[in-house]
Amino acid sequence: MTLRGQVAAGLILLAGIAGTAGCEDAAKKSVVHAAVPGSTLAALNEAASQTPAVSTSKVVASDNPPGRLQLVPLPVFPPKRRSLLMLPPPVRGSKEELLARVEQKFASGEQNYKAGHLEAARKDFDEAVDWMLESGYDLNGDTRLSELFHRVVDTVYADELQAFRAGDGFQEAPAVPAPIDEVAEMTFPVDPRLKDRAEEAAKSLSHDLPLTVNDQVLSFLNFFQTPRGRAIVETGLRRAGRYRDMISRVLQEEGMPQDLIYLAQAESAFQPLALSRAGARGIWQFVAWRGNEYGLRHTWWVDERQDPEKATRAAARHLRDLYSMYGDWYLAMAAYNCGPGNVQKGIERTGYADFWELYKRNVLPRETKNYVPIIVALTLIAKDAAHYGIQVDPEPPVPTDVVKPGRAVDLRLVAETIDVDVETLRSLNPSLLRLATPDDPSFELHLPAGTAERFSAEIADIPADKWVSWRRHRVEAGETLTSIGKKYRVTSAEIAAANNLEHGAALSAGEKLIIPATQPQTEIKRRLVSYRVRRGDTMLGIADRYSVSPDDVRKWNRLKSNHVNRGMVLRIYTLGGAPEAHPARARSKSKRPSRPATNVAQASPKPETKN
Repeated sequence: MTLRGQVAAGLILLAGIAGTAGCEDAAKKSVVHAAVPGSTLAALNEAASQTPAVSTSKVVASDNPPGRLQLVPLPVFPPKRRSLLMLPPPVRGSKEELLARVEQKFASGEQNYKAGHLEAARKDFDEAVDWMLESGYDLNGDTRLSELFHRVVDTVYADELQAFRAGDGFQEAPAVPAPIDEVAEMTFPVDPRLKDRAEEAAKSLSHDLPLTVNDQVLSFLNFFQTPRGRAIVETGLRRAGRYRDMISRVLQEEGMPQDLIYLAQAESAFQPLALSRAGARGIWQFVAWRGNEYGLRHTWWVDERQDPEKATRAAARHLRDLYSMYGDWYLAMAAYNCGPGNVQKGIERTGYADFWELYKRNVLPRETKNYVPIIVALTLIAKDAAHYGIQVDPEPPVPTDVVKPGRAVDLRLVAETIDVDVETLRSLNPSLLRLATPDDPSFELHLPAGTAERFSAEIADIPADKWVSWRRHRVEAGETLTSIGKKYRVTSAEIAAANNLEHGAALSAGEKLIIPATQPQTEIKRRLVSYRVRRGDTMLGIADRYSVSPDDVRKWNRLKSNHVNRGMVLRIYTLGGAPEAHPARARSKSKRPSRPATNVAQASPKPETKN
């Protein structure tokens, strides 16, 4: 019985109890009696008098007028009196056996989850929960059972895992909130005790950006001493270790100040999947249109705003352009946050090309007013961390190999080929929005250092057009072709043929097999995407977004030219084109011919204001 079944059963039981409790109240209400013909009434009374009744008493309404039905005992035989016993569900095996079985099943689910086998992981997790619920043991009455049950449930139904479990390989990876949204809206009192040290540090510490110390900066210095503020600082300094060398190199190549790294710390705490409420993404928090302006592609498959190195170079060039406009780093930072147009309006209204004057005159958005003081405060803390009692071990840089698959390949197949888990690949390729690479010869896939040659050698054993559906499997002790085939829903004969094995051949533990798996139905459906044309879209741009050719888009939508209108809905097949043939049953259900793309009204996309 699944967890959903348990909940349903509980609701039914409660409903029954509620219904029983309501009978007494219902009996107190007046009863409206229907009129019954005299012959019918006589027949009923005669039948009742000849039938043994549960009780000899009769209930007759004293105010019944003639011709009205009198209430009589129901004509049923009284059952023998028996005591009612509540029997518990049967207990299957000892507690030790149950604990061992659930631990094993839960471990299997975690292994499948890390490998990207989401359907198998879902089945393992559900069975682990069901076994405990159906065991008959009081889960809260035994410490070990209670701890295991809550560990399983908390893990299985955690938000991030729930989102992943709902995916099918083509669902976009979940983002994380950008820290700047939380910090920029706060106000905090000024602690005068911080002023002397901050002013001394601003004069003595090496820096290549101005470090102004005033009440606005001191208020955020005070916030970053609170538990919440300290956690934000420590997270950023710890994650900075992974990207510091790369960011330093790019800033140097672009001729930009090294301290601009603290802008990224304020924006995202160096989390590539950070997403702000304004729709800005990545460690440098670009909105889509500004990112596109500086060469960051955003397609159905990838979002280069989440590529740490590409986004760093784009941010360096954007900040260089902004500095050339104002000749002032604080104004350049402000413009990076709210756009140069807003900063320019503030300058024109006040006549001051100075950030602190614009701050005093309240001509900048609130978030932007706090933005520069936050960056200055973080810079002071990062350069003098020991004084503020902050000690973190920076994460080391992660070396990678880079390969160009040349076409779409499922990350689960890549992980199985080089024996790493899918999460490792996703962390090395944060720009990927799906569990597959785009069908783009120029796309660069990052692999753990030292695995590129192995990947290239082993992936060659699988036909390139099967890279999004076939799998690899490492044989475990006791497995057979039949048991492996059941796991992937293919026949043992198909596995044997793909690996040049005799049918029924014995397998050795550790041996790797090619699995000619078919895509689950949910993934096949995901191949078809409906895209609504927006203002400014072109056929070439839409085709590039989905890594398909304009010719195919015209063919799928029966278009004679590359002209597209705003509001038009296009059919896009995101993997290898449309299926060559459709099931006959599917064709027979619809007698209407398929229609070309149609025009549908659509409002203009909401303008983005950040960056």
